[in-house]
Amino acid sequence: MGFDQIIAIDLGKFKSVACVMDASTRRHRFEDHLLTTPASLRQFLAATMRQHEPAPAPARTLLAIETCDAAGWVHDLARSLGLDVVVANCCHEAWRWQKVKRKTDRDDALKLARMALNGDLPTVHVPPPQQRQKRRLILQRRSLVHRRTQVKNSIRSIFSQQGLTELLPRGKKAWTKMGVKQMAEEARPLHDCSIDELWRGRLHVELQLLEALSAQVATVERKLDDLAKGNQQIELLETVPGVGTRLAEAVVVCLDDPHRFKSAAEVGSYAGLVPKLIESGTMSRVGRITRRGPSLLRGMLVEVAWLVWRHNAWAKSFVARISRGMKLRKKIAIVALARKLLVILWAMLREDRPWQGWRDPGELPAGST
Repeated sequence: MGFDQIIAIDLGKFKSVACVMDASTRRHRFEDHLLTTPASLRQFLAATMRQHEPAPAPARTLLAIETCDAAGWVHDLARSLGLDVVVANCCHEAWRWQKVKRKTDRDDALKLARMALNGDLPTVHVPPPQQRQKRRLILQRRSLVHRRTQVKNSIRSIFSQQGLTELLPRGKKAWTKMGVKQMAEEARPLHDCSIDELWRGRLHVELQLLEALSAQVATVERKLDDLAKGNQQIELLETVPGVGTRLAEAVVVCLDDPHRFKSAAEVGSYAGLVPKLIESGTMSRVGRITRRGPSLLRGMLVEVAWLVWRHNAWAKSFVARISRGMKLRKKIAIVALARKLLVILWAMLREDRPWQGWRDPGELPAGST
């Protein structure tokens, strides 16, 4: 690989363990009780590079770390010191620990070093810091929306527990201003409730949570809208019927550089929208989708695929062809449509080409084979 030494760090929340391996002799030593702070790791990395004899050029020292919350800033720190960095994909089969009697932080670090030295380490792409910040904000919005949905379900449950479902407006009307006002008439502050009316206090608490979460969702979406303004890639994807700002920004930040994918198959695999392949002897079959990669992107693609299917003749034809008219296969066809949509969006980004209309259901975008 052309590296003189490998530094593998098993990152922990508060402390980390490092394994420093000489690439030629494969001798290694451990550094325990490293604090997982920028100052501590910077000092360790700089000292380790100076101590190596003969002193390697910065590019000949490789740092290997695992994917975790700290992987982003550690990657940026190491790159600022001139180190090459690889971030291991912990979800890959090659990294999984199976049938072992011992697994310690040292074992993790040593395995990282050995796999990196042999070139067997499954890695992930690390986007630039600004892209990571945008992605975290998009994830924050999704988290807030999920919490808000949980609160809405709790409110429905309160009315159901009291046998008062007739007081709850039906469907989406429950969450309009009029619907929330109608439910608020049944609520009371918890400290004013008797033992028989505690449900009214719980309802008051849930309605306050609903209001707060809705306000936070609106705040995050306003910031995302500001970031999307003037972004040519997002504006390009929004030309596709059914693709809004939220999906477009998720595709842009998750794919990052569209040219890093060589084919449509790689894009679908990255999003976890391809089926598992199971082979043994003469048996060969496909299973469920792998669900690897960013769940944020995969989930939003499937949601939009349902909308596109309802309102687009091309999508209906595609789903009908994949499902072969069987209701049990409709969800499979929708997932296939989600993958198809992702491939189209990727091709548009790669070729910087605006939307040109739906094509034949069996035809992929030009250059995406």
